[in-house]
Amino acid sequence: MGSVRKASAWLGLVDDNDDERYYDDDYSEGTDSGDAWVTDPRVKVATDTAEEKGRRIGTVTPDSFRDARAIGELFREGVPVIMNLTAMEPGDAKRVVDFAAGLIFGLRGSIERVSTRVFLLSPANTEIVNGDPSAHRTDGFFNQS
Repeated sequence: MGSVRKASAWLGLVDDNDDERYYDDDYSEGTDSGDAWVTDPRVKVATDTAEEKGRRIGTVTPDSFRDARAIGELFREGVPVIMNLTAMEPGDAKRVVDFAAGLIFGLRGSIERVSTRVFLLSPANTEIVNGDPSAHRTDGFFNQS
């Protein structure tokens, strides 16, 4: 099977006729619980641990203004959100930025532009550490003078 065919089969665009050789013996067809997809339990444990310690960051790439609700729900839970507006029309992107500005004002957070049309929304209890390279040159490391 060619690489394009494999990629198409992996994306579900075409039927994969060579299914049998890709399955491990540990996963038999008789153990199907009826769920379409069952996540590996280790993923859930990692998510629970991150949520307990407050170490979650949400990333949202909205297609339209209707997707702004996901940004608001994450931010309201106290999760920092990275908004990637590069896939949006400029008018809708401006509306989402205005929505985000209202969120950060109402919940006393902050907004910072990461790059063109990518923003970081930080809740009030989050400290942003600046990674300015000039701040780290005081120790003389890599100082060639």
